[in-house]
Amino acid sequence: MGKKGFFVAATGQNVGKTTVCLGLVSGLKKRLESVGYIKPVGQEHIETETGLHVDKDVVIFKSHFHLADPHETMSPILFPRGFTRDYLDGKIDRRFLVDKILTSYEEIARKHKISVIEGTGHTGVGSIIDLNNAQVAALLKCPVLLVASGGLGSSFDDLSLNYTQCEKHGVRVAGVILNRVLEDKREMILRYMEKALKRWEVPLLGCIPYDSFLSTPSMSDFVQLFDTEILTGAQRSLQHYQHIRLAASSVETYRTMIVPNQLIITPASREDIILATLTQYWDTKISHPEKDLGLGMILTGKHPPKETIVDQIKRTEIPMIYIPLSSFIAMKMINTYTTKIRKNDTAKIEEAVRIVEQHIDFDRLLQVISGP
Repeated sequence: MGKKGFFVAATGQNVGKTTVCLGLVSGLKKRLESVGYIKPVGQEHIETETGLHVDKDVVIFKSHFHLADPHETMSPILFPRGFTRDYLDGKIDRRFLVDKILTSYEEIARKHKISVIEGTGHTGVGSIIDLNNAQVAALLKCPVLLVASGGLGSSFDDLSLNYTQCEKHGVRVAGVILNRVLEDKREMILRYMEKALKRWEVPLLGCIPYDSFLSTPSMSDFVQLFDTEILTGAQRSLQHYQHIRLAASSVETYRTMIVPNQLIITPASREDIILATLTQYWDTKISHPEKDLGLGMILTGKHPPKETIVDQIKRTEIPMIYIPLSSFIAMKMINTYTTKIRKNDTAKIEEAVRIVEQHIDFDRLLQVISGP
């Protein structure tokens, strides 16, 4: 195709591929005249203001980097519910999918000095429709960057599985990026991962440190997790919570443990807990008007909160949702939930760009993707 481009795939789910891609696009835009972005195959999609269904990550990149390419070009193929069954039933032609991906990539590659192609999950995702990440990279004749969790042994095991998939389809792995590397293990992991990668002659292009802020959830995350709507404090739905607390103790004990940036989970029937929270809010507001406690509430149980209680919470602008589940089940779901970067979460997007961009060797990246 005559244009430079590289495919970014992860070694598994929730490794931080999109976070890494944000930093890659930002860093490349500072070094090159123009940078394109495309996600050939998407799974989670949202509806744009014009009614188009596009991959959620495409919306983030187009909005944040002010990319001019059309949504439908940046997100040519989506896997909605039932897509796999339709493909296996012969209702969807693979040639149509291939042509759509090729046409979109050629259009973006023609306009830009370099194109970042974001995959979906690990290299094997999409195999059931004969369009996994390794196959798409081979189709586009682009080298692959593999993003792995920031460990050593288990991370290399995951890399090995994905490297084999790339080999199978004749795709060159141009480099590896480790994400969420713990600071106290950083030097050791750098040294030994580089040694391990020598057997493939693949360079380590980045070692991104763990950033706890990128894992802190907002009420917007919980709205999506529980498929509900925010009842109060909608204007603060992107407020982040460093502490999550299940409040089931006596109100006397609870009062001593309210801390800033805390999400409180309690039954809607525990009006004593709710009122104690509101009292703490107003006491702080009166004594320290400039101080923001940054609280949030998830009310649980069979019966929703009374309207009088909802009205009192509204006056504080504390973000609150109600879910008809027990507090225990709600907490269990939260503990197994992985937060994602969202279009309007500017603070997380900017933090992802900052932390990733600082720890990528862009000179070496540009060199290796131009290799044979």
